[in-house]
Amino acid sequence: MPPLYLLIKPASSNCNMHCDYCFYCDEAKKREQYSYGYMEADTAENMVKKALEEAEGQCTFAFQGGEPTLAGLPFFQHFVSAVEQYNKKGLPVSYAIQTNGFDLAEEWFPFLKKHKFLVGVSLDGPKSCQDMHRHGPGGVSTFQRVWSTIRKLKKYGIEFNVLTVLNGSNAPKIGEIYRFLTEKEIWYQQYIPCLDPLGEDKGKEEYSLSADQLGEALKELFDLWYEDLIHGKYVYIRQFENWVGILKGFVPESCNMCGRCSVQTVVEANGDVYPCDFYVVDRYRIGNVNTDSFADMRNSDTAREYLEPSLETDEACKGCKWYPLCRGGCRRERDYGEEKLRLNCFCGAYQAFFPYVIERLEQLASAR
Repeated sequence: MPPLYLLIKPASSNCNMHCDYCFYCDEAKKREQYSYGYMEADTAENMVKKALEEAEGQCTFAFQGGEPTLAGLPFFQHFVSAVEQYNKKGLPVSYAIQTNGFDLAEEWFPFLKKHKFLVGVSLDGPKSCQDMHRHGPGGVSTFQRVWSTIRKLKKYGIEFNVLTVLNGSNAPKIGEIYRFLTEKEIWYQQYIPCLDPLGEDKGKEEYSLSADQLGEALKELFDLWYEDLIHGKYVYIRQFENWVGILKGFVPESCNMCGRCSVQTVVEANGDVYPCDFYVVDRYRIGNVNTDSFADMRNSDTAREYLEPSLETDEACKGCKWYPLCRGGCRRERDYGEEKLRLNCFCGAYQAFFPYVIERLEQLASAR
């Protein structure tokens, strides 16, 4: 087996915040069991042992939720100890964690620093944007507590990035968000469009993001990013870097830009495994780390059933001059709950964006 990347949900769908657009809350409601509780030590050890036995080259353990830190620091300390115990081949191992940053005690930061965790913090921009859809218990503001976490990450010298979910409310404020983050010296940024509920019509929610809104936001964001870049201020924005890489002939590292699905190996708290974070539902369970090998799960009939729809290109994409860059987009953005996938719901955004930026993208690609 090649290098292995595991996306682990040690606290299942449990969370200490309530975000209006949470895709994982929506998925959890669509399966027989909403939450699988918290991962037990035996399940974590079985997963670690199998992963390190089967992986070649390197192994990455990434933690997500829900809110993964709810599993508790002792869980993570035990997890890292298990990796050290079972890494008989001496593989390079890396760790990552995506957190809402709402409630990290001081003791977390020395641990994250010591074990070189790459930390992703979910933040939708300044307070006015963050508090639109990301709520604490009882609807309280979350901004100050999340910002306190970011300050501590900087204090401890922990590598981190900020993940901003673009939605119908904050997309028109993309300039304000980008300027806020860069003024605060946050140089690694990621912007992702929010998802409407799985298998339902698009654009029906209060937070829904339209293709027009996304297109305008991407154009404004690119203008700001490019202006900073040519004046010597480098800000890493994942989408833009992947498009430059595609123009240079590289395979994008972001799976939603590859044009085809792959098995991402998502592990729920009870050890059940799924092929994608956006499809952690009963239909696509491919096995369990306590009973199955990763190789068998990745090659299972259910995994193949999941992969097949993404292999078909929409008729509207065939011959489209932007398809080599867009590649049809993420399967979830093409899923309307029907047997076949449709055209990406954000197609209009990319049809507006690529003509606007292509000359500058090509200049960047040729200069690197």
